[in-house]
Amino acid sequence: MTAEELINSMIPPLKMDDKALQAINWMDKFRVTQLPVIENDLTYRGLISEDLLLEDSDLEREIGDFPLMLEETYTTGKTHFYDIIKLAIKHNLQLIAVVDEEKKFLGVVSVNETSSAIGQMFANQETGGIIVLSLKERDYSLAEISRLIESNNVKILSSFVATDEYDSALIKLTLKLNKTDLSRIIATLERFSYKIIAQFQETELLSNDKERLDLLLRYLNI
Repeated sequence: MTAEELINSMIPPLKMDDKALQAINWMDKFRVTQLPVIENDLTYRGLISEDLLLEDSDLEREIGDFPLMLEETYTTGKTHFYDIIKLAIKHNLQLIAVVDEEKKFLGVVSVNETSSAIGQMFANQETGGIIVLSLKERDYSLAEISRLIESNNVKILSSFVATDEYDSALIKLTLKLNKTDLSRIIATLERFSYKIIAQFQETELLSNDKERLDLLLRYLNI
């Protein structure tokens, strides 16, 4: 999953002329201790922290009067989530700003919320494989897909659905299965015209993705 798929549209940016009191109220409302700050033209200017605001007794001060954090620390829409995790760990961040090629603000990724959702797919589950399907939203039926998978004596341990970043009419369905040999499952799904766009068997996960998965699980402390 990439940053543009994971943007949390509920968390707003602050503007340079917003008051410190508004920032404190928003942080309390959205249960964060950091918020992004932008110019009126949407240029990203950095983050401001709750601790910094509370050190000052004048909550009528404008955000632009405070020293902002990490103006050059952000990500682009195509950045993979595991690389976002690395950035968050390095700078101890709750939120990562997502910007376009002109550094215009697109939104933020809430690292804690997204990590928890993804982590449930891997933590405390038995060994297995992962497949990712691409399909039209109107064709999505987990019951039908489960029936085909279970016809091969395989069970779905968890699932995750995300909108395709290139085509809003498509979704990506990620399934964690309780078998490492995925060949029969893939053959069955393809026979019924399902498109498999990625697969990870246990041996591949250990050799190629173990470092990134371990990083995610350490971040979640699970």
